[in-house]
Amino acid sequence: MTGLLALLDDIAAIAKMAAAQIDDVSAMAAKAGAKSAGVVIDDAAVTPKYVHGLPAARELPIVLKIARGSLFNKLVILLPAALLISAVAPFLLTPLLMLGGLYLCFEGTEKVLHSVLPHGGDAHETDAHAVMDAAHLEQERVAGAIKTDFVLSAEITAIALAAIETDSLWKEGLVLAIVAIGITALVYGSVALLVKADDIGLRMHEAGRLKATRALGRGVVKAMPSVIAAIAVIGTAAMLWVGGSILSHGMKDLGFSAIYNAIHHWAEAAASAVPFGNGFAQWFVIAGLDGVLGLVFGAILIPIIIFGVKPLIENMKTPRS
Repeated sequence: MTGLLALLDDIAAIAKMAAAQIDDVSAMAAKAGAKSAGVVIDDAAVTPKYVHGLPAARELPIVLKIARGSLFNKLVILLPAALLISAVAPFLLTPLLMLGGLYLCFEGTEKVLHSVLPHGGDAHETDAHAVMDAAHLEQERVAGAIKTDFVLSAEITAIALAAIETDSLWKEGLVLAIVAIGITALVYGSVALLVKADDIGLRMHEAGRLKATRALGRGVVKAMPSVIAAIAVIGTAAMLWVGGSILSHGMKDLGFSAIYNAIHHWAEAAASAVPFGNGFAQWFVIAGLDGVLGLVFGAILIPIIIFGVKPLIENMKTPRS
């Protein structure tokens, strides 16, 4: 009997330890997911454009295809690569994270520039797509979306990995897997809702039995263009904020802390100057200044990418005679 009680006591202790490990992993996954929120918003803002102009019946299947590609990117390619870097060369994490931050700054600044100085590229793209049948257009859109998702997923993975506070490789892998699945479900579930919201609203307007239901349906249909536009703006701001934050933290980790210290000094001064909401004021100033930093780096990168990197890549692609 004593042996049985001891065995039950051991089992209870193991169960408690397992529960603590699960709680630990859950907490780290939540923290890692929150750290990558800015990239998630941009991912959700970018994806709806890939179903624009395609038949309504194909919208959800296309979103599902992109979601499957996103999971493959995160779980099959990026997660093992992240664990390998963490185990073999953890010193590479900060430089890789900063490269991702530079990409976010470039993309965000390019979107700002495009909104201020629109060009005729969209019309040319529309003409090119007009001569392409729906199946090929869908295939092209899905492939383009998965490529874009790979870069954003790499950034999410790197941010999540940097936020994980454990030396256990299996915990890192489990947290990254939870973050990957959770964020993919959140992003593409939101995208599916966004692309079908106008259809849902129209259905409510046409088939609703109550006057309030029909009015709500009309409101949804009218509001969706503004909602999509607002999400795009929020996504761009989030890219610049996250990109600038990654760069300021990365420079601090590499020994160049002047910019990071200045941002936080100004934020603390702003927080102490307001009578209430000090925490929000401090966060707002840090996010705003990180966004400005992202815009500055993006403005530096745009001519380098356009006039240096892109022509070099094109020359490498062109076959030599």
